[in-house]
Amino acid sequence: MGAVSSFPRRPDAVLAPRRSVCERAPGCQRAGGDGAPTAGDAAAPCYVGAALRRVTANLCACAAATGLLGACGGGERRDADAPDGTYEVAVERRSFPSEQRLAQQATLVLAVRNTGDEAIPNLAVSVHGFSDRAGGPRDADFGRDLWIVDDGPGAAATAFEDTWTAGRLAPGRSATLRWRVTPVVAGTHTVRYEVAPALTGAARVQVAGGGRPAGALRVRVSGRPAPARVDPDTGEVRRGE
Repeated sequence: MGAVSSFPRRPDAVLAPRRSVCERAPGCQRAGGDGAPTAGDAAAPCYVGAALRRVTANLCACAAATGLLGACGGGERRDADAPDGTYEVAVERRSFPSEQRLAQQATLVLAVRNTGDEAIPNLAVSVHGFSDRAGGPRDADFGRDLWIVDDGPGAAATAFEDTWTAGRLAPGRSATLRWRVTPVVAGTHTVRYEVAPALTGAARVQVAGGGRPAGALRVRVSGRPAPARVDPDTGEVRRGE
């Protein structure tokens, strides 16, 4: 016969329900059978409740930062005054050399005209393809740069990844954005662009006929670097001359 424990079993060991972490934490308030909260030691925090409150606070902070909530718990949306409606544009020029060489600077040019009857609030242009990162901004893998952006469109950079703005664009007026870049990876790459009427809001933009003002430019970068020389007067390195 096996050994028999000499310790008596508590009569309530089976009948007593297992308490949750929240119930076991001192000071945790929990609704009783009649719906009224019961409290333990008020001096100690409820760890589960505190964790939930921290998660809720973080979600509220993220939503407020993106303009979805005016304040935690609701309120007026920060993008309540964001533009809506549909605007019409024409991409009059899109220029990027289709044949490039390593380390030789090239210029991407996009010219957009407002062909509609209303002013575009804040013309925005997104350019994707200067790097080969396939994921989003929260991904750990940042990929690699295919081009180094030496000079973007002036002070038009935004907090949004790969997006620049040209400001308000009156009817009939055009905006030209230029990116001076240097290719650093040989091969065939594709640069894609897309135009928007603003950074936030439900507004949309289209070309005549209803299409999207977006496109792609295919570029072949040669593995042979461009010839280079040092300017004896300035000391600058000049390539492709």
